[in-house]
Order: sequence, then C-alpha cells, then structure tokens
Amino acid sequence: MARITVEDCIDKFESRFELVLVASNRARKLHSGDEPTVQKDNDKNTVIALREIADETISADEFKQRLIEEYQTVSPIDHEDEHTIEFADENSEEVDASTDELAQNYLESESAEILEDIKESIMETNDNEASNTISENQDDQSRSENQDDQSS
Repeated sequence: MARITVEDCIDKFESRFELVLVASNRARKLHSGDEPTVQKDNDKNTVIALREIADETISADEFKQRLIEEYQTVSPIDHEDEHTIEFADENSEEVDASTDELAQNYLESESAEILEDIKESIMETNDNEASNTISENQDDQSRSENQDDQSS
C-alpha cells in the first residue's frame, strides 16, 4: 500500500488539531481492540487510523462525535427532560407558595403556644403575688391581734 501522510487526511477536517485528536483517539481504540475498517497490511495503529480517515470508511463527523461522547462528562439533555425541567420551573412558584404557607402556619401555631405559655406564667405570677399579699395581710392581722392581746 502507498505511504499515508497527514496531507492525505487534512482536507477532511477544519484544522490539523482536529485531525490529530481524531486520529490519535482512533489509534487508541484500535489498540484497545476495535476492528479496523481497512486492511491491516502489517501497519501500526496510527497508520491504520490515518488510512481509515483518508479512505473515509468512517465519516469525519462520526469520528468527531465519538470523540466528543468519549470525553463528555455530562450527558446531553433529552427533549423529554427539557419539558420536565420547564414543568418543574413552572411548579416551583406553587411549591414555594405552599412552603411559605406551611412555614407561616407553623410560626403562627408556635407563636400561639408561646403566648399561651406567657399567659399561664403571668397568671401563676399574679396568683402567687395575690397569695403572698393575702398571706402578708393575714400575717399583719395576726401580729396586730397578738400585739393587742399582749397589751391587754
């Protein structure tokens, strides 16, 4: 087979950089066990990859797409997922409103309980003060009666 060069393949890609990325990726795939789409002819994987590109046994776009998919860390959003996201965005206001309402109801019930506790504390304090006042008055009366009894 005739010798293959980068010049034989460069017209398939926009830049040499793309060509090198795609060819090196394909050579690695061949090394990993992918079957070549051209005859091996006792060539190295790099030469086989360049021959595949030059002969267009796999299209340049397909090479690029495989390379992108291999290095892509985030999966593309399906059309169905886009609708789900939009639906979730539309419902987020409703969820926020109901969450706010629940929080408000909780705060109101907590406030009501706190107010009840305060009322009870005030009532107990007032009862204690009234009891203390009554006791003091009774003690004062007892003392005065005792003083009267002692003076007589």
